[in-house]
Amino acid sequence: MPEAPAPIAATRAAVPLLRDAAAVLLLILGAAVFRLTSFIPAVVDTDEGLYMVQAREWLGGGWPLVAAWDMHPIGAPAMFALAFLAFGVSVEAARLLGLICVAATSVALFAAVRAAGAPRAIGIGAGLLYSAQSVLLGGLSTNTELLIAPFVATAMAIGIRGAVRAMGPDAIAPGFGAIAVMGLLIGCALVVKQVVVPEGCLAFAFLVLPALMKRLLPLRRAAAMAALYAALCATPFVVAGLAYWWNGWLDHYLDGSLLAPFRYSLERIPAPEAARRIAAAALLLGFAFAAAFVALGFWRPRDAAKPVALLTAFVTLWFAVASAAISGPGFYFAHYFLLWLPPLSILAAIGCWRLALVVARPSATRLVFSGMIAVVAGSALLTEYFHRIERGPGWPHADPVREVSTAVAAAAGPGGDAFVANYHPSVYVISGARLSTRFPFPAHLTGVFEDLSDTNTQVELDRVLASRPRVIVVDRGWMHTMRPEAGARVLAAIEAGYDLYATVNEFRGPVEIWRAR
Repeated sequence: MPEAPAPIAATRAAVPLLRDAAAVLLLILGAAVFRLTSFIPAVVDTDEGLYMVQAREWLGGGWPLVAAWDMHPIGAPAMFALAFLAFGVSVEAARLLGLICVAATSVALFAAVRAAGAPRAIGIGAGLLYSAQSVLLGGLSTNTELLIAPFVATAMAIGIRGAVRAMGPDAIAPGFGAIAVMGLLIGCALVVKQVVVPEGCLAFAFLVLPALMKRLLPLRRAAAMAALYAALCATPFVVAGLAYWWNGWLDHYLDGSLLAPFRYSLERIPAPEAARRIAAAALLLGFAFAAAFVALGFWRPRDAAKPVALLTAFVTLWFAVASAAISGPGFYFAHYFLLWLPPLSILAAIGCWRLALVVARPSATRLVFSGMIAVVAGSALLTEYFHRIERGPGWPHADPVREVSTAVAAAAGPGGDAFVANYHPSVYVISGARLSTRFPFPAHLTGVFEDLSDTNTQVELDRVLASRPRVIVVDRGWMHTMRPEAGARVLAAIEAGYDLYATVNEFRGPVEIWRAR
């Protein structure tokens, strides 16, 4: 007997799910395509190398902040360690972690758009724009901003869904389940970087405030939710702290995870320099900002309850809070502005969608919208390809970081140690050399951020040089990044007991590999 046809209602219900699934697959594929070049250079942003070193040491038994110090919590090296366990200890494993995080974030942005009830096309556009623009501003490397983005974007999607349900005709208040999931997500992000705090507060406000204002949520229940949320946000940090306390390293944990970031936040670059860096980042994302301004230009208070207008309001607040998070540390390094990308990508997709509805016939709206998304995404990709070809480390030219690492491995020999005085810490991992100091990031030992830890770094530098590491790496083009007294000590040690083993040309000058006599 032939099978009975599926009920029409069931078939119709399945179609949106299939389309959402297809959209998710497209976003994952898009992330892979846009970030292909991330697997070429050994270094894009030098911070990534520190997390690689910490992860390698952790897998070898040396815990972050104890064996390898940093001014961040332990979340980044934990994620890198998981990637190394899964894919092997390599630069490629670190970049694959970045790809996974970007793909997950693009899917979370799609979920946030759908949670607001906005068209599927806007969600797809937002996810593709995020992936494409993630290659800018140092985001080609796996920076902390990429690591926290999936957690934050998913929490925002939950918050937006809760707000829409509370403001809708059914008027449903959020439950403790949503609070629990959101709290753990933000808690995991906080263990990577504390700048998540403002966005974590905003996500909670999205979820709870509309229901509270409509009196769907009793004040006492809202207070209980706030307490639970705060406790869950703190849980990953506290659990990690207990592990360090158990091993007798609580002072190291508190110094690197709390006190050092606090000291860092007290410093500021001059206002003109901050303005220059902000303007430079905004110009680099110029097409996205132009599309975002279109979205804001179409927003009207009378339409505030409609899905696209409501989504515009939500992500505009998100962008404002992300801007506050960027300004918190006070240094405005390029990768800080990656925090802009999740809300900016949604705003830009809304702007493209609004513009396509105006300029195109109904039958051509999707085509025009797709073309606009392609222009914004393509401009980011072309910028990355320009830098990749113009300098060409790894493609089409040799990669100096890999050449230095090869020389260090040969000079140090099996099990030999190295001291990277003012070059990329990823050399330790690529070469396989042992650390000669628990401060593998040069800026923390020989550079201008020597006062962040509770250790006398001048004494530590003297100890390292007195121990006569097998290899010392000096980047002549980066001598200005060293404190004068630190640079003088390193050069004196080299002159007294080291021979020049190899020289590798960087674009800014020669990198010297010195071997102990």
